[in-house]
Amino acid sequence: MTNNKNKQIEAALQVLASLDLPRAQQNERSALCLLALLNLTPDKPWIMVENPLMGITPIMDWAREYYKKDYAPNTRETVRRQTMHQFVNAGLVLYNPDKPDRPVNSPKAVYQIEPAALALLRTLDTPQWQDNLTAYLTGRETLVARYAKERIQNRIPVEIAPGKRITLSPGEHSELIRAIIEDFAPRFASGSTLVYAGDTGDKWSYFDSVLLAKLGVKIDSHGKMPDVVLHYTPKNWLLLVESVTSHGPVDGKRHVELSSLFAESTAGLVYITAFPNRAVMGRYLSEIAWETEVWVADAPSHLIHFNGERFLGPYNAH
Repeated sequence: MTNNKNKQIEAALQVLASLDLPRAQQNERSALCLLALLNLTPDKPWIMVENPLMGITPIMDWAREYYKKDYAPNTRETVRRQTMHQFVNAGLVLYNPDKPDRPVNSPKAVYQIEPAALALLRTLDTPQWQDNLTAYLTGRETLVARYAKERIQNRIPVEIAPGKRITLSPGEHSELIRAIIEDFAPRFASGSTLVYAGDTGDKWSYFDSVLLAKLGVKIDSHGKMPDVVLHYTPKNWLLLVESVTSHGPVDGKRHVELSSLFAESTAGLVYITAFPNRAVMGRYLSEIAWETEVWVADAPSHLIHFNGERFLGPYNAH
C-alpha cells in the first residue's frame, strides 16, 4: 500500500510539472491536494478520477485518511494561499462553482477540478496523454482568462467618486461596505473623500496613504484598520467605520485600538459602527462603546448616537 501511495503522489507531481505549475506548488502538499480533489485513493487508477466539491478542511482530512499525512489545523491558510490559490489562477481548479458569489472568507467555500482538466487527467496513463496535454495547454490561456473574467464579474462594484469605481469580493460584508460608501457618506458626510476601504479578499483594497499622511497618520501593513475610513473634508473629521455582519462593533477595546492607531491625526476622530439591519445590531448592543455612532443600512436616513454632548463629531481626550 505504501508503494501505491508513493506512486500516486509521484504521478500527481508529474501532472503539476506537466501543467507548468510554479515550482513552489510542485511539492507533496500540492500533490495531495490534487489527489484529494480527484478523490484518487492509493488503489484507484487515474481513469477513475472524480471531481467532488471540497473545502480546505475536508481536503486535509482526506489526505490524513488515505495517505496518512497529518496536517495541523493551523496549516489551513498555507494550503489555501500556497496551493489552492495557484490552482485556481492556473485554471486547474474552480472556486465556489456551486455558488460563485459566496463570500471569500466563508467557511462553506469549496473547490472543484475544472471539467477540461478532469477529462485530461483521466488519460494520464494512456497513449493519448501527450496529445491531450498539448491540446489542453494550447487552450489553457484562453480558459484561464475566461474564468478570471467570471470571477471579476462576481465582484461587487462600489462608486467611490463620480465616475470612479472599485470592486470588492462578493459577500454581505462587502455589500455593507458599499452601503457605507454609497448611502451613509452622502447622507451624513456629504463632500467626504474615501481614504480606505478594506476587503475580505484584499485587506488594502483601496488606500489613499498620501491623503492620510497629510492628516498626520502613517499606517504600516500591520495596522488593524477599520473597514472604511472617510475624510469629512468640510469639518476636517476622520470617520472610522466598522462594518459588522458577524463580529466586531466599535466596543471599548476597539475604541482604544483605533484611538492609538490614529493618535497623530490632525483631523477629529469619529467612531462609527455600521450594521446591515437592526436584528444584527441587537446582538451587539451591550458591546457598543459610548461616544460612538451607529448606522443601520436598512434604515439609512437615521443615525443612532451613544451618549455624549453632540450628535455627530469627534470627542477630545479627557
